[in-house]
Amino acid sequence: MVTTFTVLQTVEIAVPEKTIHIQHYLRQPQRLVHALVESSRIKQLSEEVFRLHMRPLTFLSISIQPTVDMRVWAESNGVIRLQSIACEILGFEYINQRFSLNLEGYLSLEENLSVTNLKGRADLQVIIDLPPPFCFTPKTILETTGNSLLKSVLLTIKQRLLHQLLADYSRWVDLQTKEIQTTDIITNNSCQELPILNIE
Repeated sequence: MVTTFTVLQTVEIAVPEKTIHIQHYLRQPQRLVHALVESSRIKQLSEEVFRLHMRPLTFLSISIQPTVDMRVWAESNGVIRLQSIACEILGFEYINQRFSLNLEGYLSLEENLSVTNLKGRADLQVIIDLPPPFCFTPKTILETTGNSLLKSVLLTIKQRLLHQLLADYSRWVDLQTKEIQTTDIITNNSCQELPILNIE
């Protein structure tokens, strides 16, 4: 039985004013990946592609653990895009051969006077050919259960984004500020003239 589950989630984050504008932080989209998922579950495959090991998900009596390859990049207008490019279900070959996951999302910067907001959206679709026993389960129950599960996944990601993104942005600003100060100190010291020694 082929069943399709589709959910979407939106997010809006008020960005506090810092000494370095968040648009500079967003030029490093890989930091967004680490804000979305714990670092222990991320493997960077290339500059833009990351392998995410998701937590096990239980759907009715089936427990699956998807591994998703995600491309994350920043467009010239500053918008960050996310797109799944591959997915594998570990330890369940029957489901793995009959499972398709598509995730697309974006995060954009909006400024109105002195207010800066990050706005985003994620669309998640899963297509799965369920094993024969599920043929006897009403499709409405399957869809309701599946959609609720996917919604909880996106909600977890949203909550983590709300808490982790601004915290990481603050750490990044502090680090950049310290590096600038250190560079200024080194530059100032190197520019000072050495005292002239009067040797008679």
